[in-house]
Amino acid sequence: MDEQQVRLCKRLKGLGFTPGNQMKMYGLQFEVVSEPIVMGDDLVFVDVTEKRSGRPRRVRIPLPITNMARQTAA
Repeated sequence: MDEQQVRLCKRLKGLGFTPGNQMKMYGLQFEVVSEPIVMGDDLVFVDVTEKRSGRPRRVRIPLPITNMARQTAA
């Protein structure tokens, strides 16, 4: 990871994308089980467990949140 991606991950963790946190995205309740995973400039994922079914999933962090974190991290 380059320095910009490290700053982005740090800011996303500050916004709650850290293991153990619970959040609602895409109309579902999740528990975060991993650090943010940067796959590209606008593509960031996080591993989660869906609360209702208990199924593990990898979900994309919504682009507006990624953009907000990127602006703040700069």
